[in-house]
This record gives sequence, C-alpha cells and structure tokens, in this order.
Amino acid sequence: MEEVKCYIPKTLKEALEIKSKVDVIPLAGGSDLMVSHKRTIGLTPVFEKPVMIIRNLPELKGIYVNEKGECCIGAGCTSAEITENELCPWHLRQAASRMGAIGLRNSATIAGNIANASPKGDTPGPLYMLDARVKLASVRVEREELVSDFIVKFKTIDLQPDELITQIIVPYSEDDFDYIFWHKVGMRKANAISKLTLSQAIKFAEDGRTVADYRVSATATGAKTNRSREVEQTIIGKELTAENIEAVIAAFDGIISPRAMPEFRREATRRMIRRFLTEAAKHPAEKVIDTYEGYYVTGQPEPRCHHCGK
Repeated sequence: MEEVKCYIPKTLKEALEIKSKVDVIPLAGGSDLMVSHKRTIGLTPVFEKPVMIIRNLPELKGIYVNEKGECCIGAGCTSAEITENELCPWHLRQAASRMGAIGLRNSATIAGNIANASPKGDTPGPLYMLDARVKLASVRVEREELVSDFIVKFKTIDLQPDELITQIIVPYSEDDFDYIFWHKVGMRKANAISKLTLSQAIKFAEDGRTVADYRVSATATGAKTNRSREVEQTIIGKELTAENIEAVIAAFDGIISPRAMPEFRREATRRMIRRFLTEAAKHPAEKVIDTYEGYYVTGQPEPRCHHCGK
C-alpha cells in the first residue's frame, strides 16, 4: 500500500501556515477528490501530494447573517447543513438538497463543490445568480472574489498556492425578489449528475408591471456555469409581454455551448424561462413558481399516479 503524508491542523492559523510552506491538497468532504484520485476497485486512491485534513476546523463551520444582511456560510459546511438551515437562500438550499445521495450530502462541502469547478456542479448556479463571493485566506492576506470570477473555466480556479477558501458570502434577503425558480434536470430525482439546472428570480417595480430586476443562471450549458447580465438586461425596465419573454429566451440561447446535446439543453431552457416569466406576469400568490417534473424535457406535465393522484 502506498503511503500518503497527511497533515491534520487543529486551527485555521495552523492550516494556513502549513499551506504557506508545503504544497498540500486540502481535504474536507473528499467526495470529489476521492473520485478524481481513485484507482481500480479494491485499491486505495493515490494522491500525488501530501493531504491536509481540514474537515474539523471550527473556523470553517457555521452559518450566520452579518451586519450587512449577507448570508455567511463556512467553507466546511456540508450540503446537508445548508439544506436544513433557513438562513441560506432558497435557491442554494434547493441545489444542496438535490446534490447526489444522502450520504454524499452529509460529507460534501460547499467550498469543495465550488473548487471542483465542474460546469455540472449544483451550487455554483445559485451562487452566480446571487452574486455570491468566496472569502480566501493565507498567511499574507485575506481577500474576496465573486464566485463567477473565482471559477475561471473548466476545472480551473483563481486560488493561489498558499490560499484556502474560508467562507462563502451571499448578499441575499427574502425581499430581494417577488418570484423565484429553481429546477434540476437529471436522469433521476436524486443521486444524479445534472444534465441541466436553471436558477431564476424576478423583482417588479412599484407599478407591478415593469421588471426592476431579473436574474438567470444555468449549469451544464458550457465550460462553466452560465450567467449573462446582457441577457438579463433584455427584460429589465420592460413589461413581461410575450414578445419580450421570447427576446430573453433568444438571448439566452446564444450563450449555451454548441457542444454536448445543445438542442436538448436549449429546448429545456426555453421552456423553463418561458414558464417562469409567463407565470410571474400573472402575479400568483405563491412566491415559488412551481415546476412540473418532466415538463421541461417532454413539454407535457408528468403523468400522475393512478393510485394517489400525485
């Protein structure tokens, strides 16, 4: 059996000191790292560098709202912890609740999901849409960066060799939007890699007709999560007429990658955007615009159970 040198710091300060001197691989949940370093069945994973276990660092845990009203999430918080904490934005809780199987959600961390920089990652979609930031620390300095800038491209992040992600900061309030939407398309309802996810939110002006703010982001539609402020500006300052809704759909079509089932992703995205904006224009009583499982693939509501009607 091949040996791997392992560091187990007890504090963040100790972890940063190790990171400044040794080229280590930080490991918290390990759900992505153990897969990316796996060998054949029965053999332990091989790590080309020493590993630093940071799962139990108290400085990387906890969820709270700061003095600016922003939701601050410790880098070591798991998907399960985010799912169960109502301080976290609704979109993020939805994404965390659909990430893999229950066992994975109990181990996978939000920082790991971001740092993996997969275009199919579940949490970057809501984080892009909400202008979330990552807080980074080293023995030299602390800094913050938008998640959308931190993820540079496929499997590439803007992390210096001596830095660790310590926190994710989401500027969010329940009053920011009038209507919200999140949906994941996968082969199964759980334990499924995303074929597509879409996050949307809208805020109307005081007249109740003009769009004051609209945001939309999608995963698995390119080399990284897609969000375009130019697309969003297509509808901001305008009313949700059928013509304006179709203009948003056409604009979003232009940023979807031409690779990997482009027509499937385009058609599913069109249906999700059209449904959300069309329903929001009706000003329903419920803030969450409901979704029909299967509708975005087939164009029809999912068949109901003959026994229970659900």
